[in-house]
Amino acid sequence: MKKIFIAVSLSAILFSCGDKLAPVLPNAIEPTVITEKTPHDTDDPSIWIHPEDASKSLIIGTDKEVGGGLYVYDLNGKIVNSFPEMARPNNVDVAYGLILNGKKIDIAVTTERKAQKIRIFSLPDLKPIDNGGIDIFVGETGEDERDGMGLALYTKKMDSLSTEIHAIVGRKSGPSGTYLWQYKLSDDGTGNVKGEVIRKFGSYSGKKEIEAIAVDNELGYVYYSDETVGVKKYYADPEKGNEEIAFFAQKDAKRDHEGIAIYKKDAATGYILVSNQQRNSFLVYPREGTNGNANEHSLIAEIPVSTIECDGADASSVNFGPKFPNGIFVAMSNGMVFHLYDWNKIQALIDQNYKPE
Repeated sequence: MKKIFIAVSLSAILFSCGDKLAPVLPNAIEPTVITEKTPHDTDDPSIWIHPEDASKSLIIGTDKEVGGGLYVYDLNGKIVNSFPEMARPNNVDVAYGLILNGKKIDIAVTTERKAQKIRIFSLPDLKPIDNGGIDIFVGETGEDERDGMGLALYTKKMDSLSTEIHAIVGRKSGPSGTYLWQYKLSDDGTGNVKGEVIRKFGSYSGKKEIEAIAVDNELGYVYYSDETVGVKKYYADPEKGNEEIAFFAQKDAKRDHEGIAIYKKDAATGYILVSNQQRNSFLVYPREGTNGNANEHSLIAEIPVSTIECDGADASSVNFGPKFPNGIFVAMSNGMVFHLYDWNKIQALIDQNYKPE
């Protein structure tokens, strides 16, 4: 049986998690908050921003084993709500302004891997609004080709008043060219949400799997980690086609490219952070591109963190209060927890173009 020992002090957070887990680098930055533990195994977080008081915002995270569920944390790391007993929820994302029963609501969407569904919940109350879930990858027959894993939500602006929300979903395995399926989410007329397949896209190396997916709504891009290979970039809007427009980070990770978070300094600039899982660090790339090329993403920094073998991450530049005045970076860590970092700690290293030896 693998044993995990955790010691916490004000000056350092030290982990000894057995020989099979990557060691935390000696100069790793420390989290401001560590969440309460879930029963099984955390995997992916998403930030819900409170519309009136950002200090009351929430972290939605998955506990990914069979019997796990969605867990909701306040910014002090306390579990304040949950939806347990799910069939292995994997990745989760948040979107704002879905029209249901004629009203705009915020939602959290997660893959329920062993049920081969996506699940939709209203926020902040975490109530299911999907009539038991939406079947995914229907008609696929290969092993693992219906087991949903990665997920990100795209909010498409239709006009000055209306939007569509799409779920872009990955799986344990699938064919190159149609690995990801995109679903339009809408009211089914009974007060629940339905999903309509509107696109199939995404190249795949076949070397491991595609789990981490992130969408940049303002710039209109979707990124995903083809693990051990690199990060791929497409247009999020199906009307712009299925051409792969960038492929980066190919030589930067120790092995697995994992969780992707996007920190937005403004509408067009910021950072793409990619979990370098076996190094316990995050690779940082310019969101707006390099040398005037929006699709050239060159490594500008590598941030050593205290998270252990991070799968999923999220970021926001909102002022969440005294602990997180310039935003928050949240990352899954082995040990059934999530780590919440004050963005200022990360920005300080980015400004140095820091890359640990």
